[in-house]
Amino acid sequence: MRDAAHIGAVVIGRNEGERLRRCLDALQRQLGAIVYVDSGSSDGSRDMARGLGVAVVELDMDQPFTAARARNAGTRALRAAHPETTFIQFIDGDCELQEGWIAVAHAFFEAHPDVAVVCGRRRERFPDASVYNLMIDREWDTPVGEALYCGGDALMRVAALEVVGGYNPNLIAGEEPELCVRLRQAGWKIWRLDAEMTWHDAALTQLDQWWKRTKRAGHAFAEGAYLHGAPPERHFVIPTCRALIWGLALPLAILVLAVFVSGWALAGLLLWPLQILRQRAKGQSWDDALFLTLGKFPEAQGAVEFYWRQLTGGRIALIEYK
Repeated sequence: MRDAAHIGAVVIGRNEGERLRRCLDALQRQLGAIVYVDSGSSDGSRDMARGLGVAVVELDMDQPFTAARARNAGTRALRAAHPETTFIQFIDGDCELQEGWIAVAHAFFEAHPDVAVVCGRRRERFPDASVYNLMIDREWDTPVGEALYCGGDALMRVAALEVVGGYNPNLIAGEEPELCVRLRQAGWKIWRLDAEMTWHDAALTQLDQWWKRTKRAGHAFAEGAYLHGAPPERHFVIPTCRALIWGLALPLAILVLAVFVSGWALAGLLLWPLQILRQRAKGQSWDDALFLTLGKFPEAQGAVEFYWRQLTGGRIALIEYK
């Protein structure tokens, strides 16, 4: 597919080191037009990318960094240098494109002109390195066929992106699902293929990393519901409510009842072990059942931080876990 001049790639990253090198090497085996957007790396990523012959865009450090802003900047740079580009492979700098993916995805686009986004199976490179990596690998294993959303790695139709104005640069997380909401509202379709797409290196080995990543998801849920929570979309309304109920409302209610009514109210804390058992009975692994239940606490924290920022007009800031 190196002769497919109408397909380019936009890579975003910050301090990805050798992961970025593997990402760019894999892209160069399939595509010619590549733009790397750097969000303030201090590990020599920009020089390394230039040394590989890749165009580099450096984001203005005076403005808040977001993945959405980086992808928009990469799109503009790619289109300016290669105006013939009609499809863009978006990929994160800690991912590696699998051989053959571009050909498979492009063929699907050619047969389905109403499709705006095509994605495939993203896999963790080191799923056995930690329980967190393993859970993330299972998280990527979503159903194939027409989908509501895509992730950060996806091949997109430029014409569709232009119709909706690209990514929302103000979102610090959940920017791909929000983009897909607007694409679907404009009449486009999102499709997940039964094909290998990318390797991903989460490098998630510590509990505090998992907490921050899950808190970021809670922030994305709350902001997504704020933007598109009205019917018929009701975007992220249910996960936001679950986070606030299980991670905030129930614990506070039990604490208040225990202090002002009866200490027996603390028996309500058994709701969380029971929820773990319920998740297990539904077919979840013990790991997933445990962390899905405990994850409501950092999700609620992320949601509350979003609401607080909305109330106070605070500056947006990334929630980074590595």
